[in-house]
Amino acid sequence: MPHPSPLILALETSCDETAVALCDGEGRMLASEVSTQIAEHMPYGGVVPEIASRNHMVRIRPLVERAMEVSGVSLREVDCFAATSGPGLASSLLVGSTVAKALALAHGKPFLAVNHLEGHLLSPFIGNADGLQPGIALIVSGGHTFLLHLRGPGDYLVLGRTRDDAAGEAFDKVAKMLGLPYPGGPELDKKARGGDPAAFDFPRSMLDSGDFAFSFSGLKTSMLYLLPQLGDTVAARMADLCASFQEAIVDVLVTKTLRAARSLNARNVSVSGGVSCNSRLREVFTERCRRARLDLFLAAPSLTTDNAAMIAFAALHRFRAGHRSELEEDINPNMPLVPLL
Repeated sequence: MPHPSPLILALETSCDETAVALCDGEGRMLASEVSTQIAEHMPYGGVVPEIASRNHMVRIRPLVERAMEVSGVSLREVDCFAATSGPGLASSLLVGSTVAKALALAHGKPFLAVNHLEGHLLSPFIGNADGLQPGIALIVSGGHTFLLHLRGPGDYLVLGRTRDDAAGEAFDKVAKMLGLPYPGGPELDKKARGGDPAAFDFPRSMLDSGDFAFSFSGLKTSMLYLLPQLGDTVAARMADLCASFQEAIVDVLVTKTLRAARSLNARNVSVSGGVSCNSRLREVFTERCRRARLDLFLAAPSLTTDNAAMIAFAALHRFRAGHRSELEEDINPNMPLVPLL
């Protein structure tokens, strides 16, 4: 039985995950393959762009072949080829974009350049029977912290963003200060589960700033100044340190998101990006949205980190709206989600 059209094949290589996904015209994922490079970058404590791009080149073809095998669809049946074109690491973006363009050219099909952030933004609605729901959307990751008004496909208003470090960046940098292994954010989350979130009073920067902007650099600095004061007791207080630091970030993210929902009379809240996999963030959002009688849409854990399913889903909405990209269109490592903002 044929799948509902259009069939979208999407490639994601914006950082250190190589990913390929195929979705049908109803937004169902027929295949979603991800190859992570955590082991390759772990010795360096972070992503090395040259290593990332080299690994993308080696892994992308087997992943495309695997996606075709899993889905039972041939490349000639694909209606559109899409790839993340920004933001991200230039050398990594080029791999996925070039392969998608080559496939589009070889098969005489359209190509779509997709914004990585739009993929995250729409990811909580993958598999939702009612499709996209307008409301307040929080994108929170290692490189980005955005609060937006999602009004419909392609219709987004930025309400606020971080003025310095992204929330995920703060998690990762503090995890490194504490000597936790790479990737630091998930490790800090694990350590925090046995700690007291009220043990240390970390600052809630810009909590009452009167707008929807964020700042996390001061929180990171407060940890930097606290550690020498604790001396040899840091290891014994590790769980409390992680839980208290995490609580400060979670408190600001949840409070400002819910304030935005009240301000705009929104009934729906969506949360996406790598940090949305944090167990405490999901727990607090769930409880506070329940109390506020707001409908909460959390990206599935498998869709919080970089993946191609979200790129295919975003491409599907762009394709339906009549968008197409030129093969000459270049990648943009600093591609904005909303132009001029």
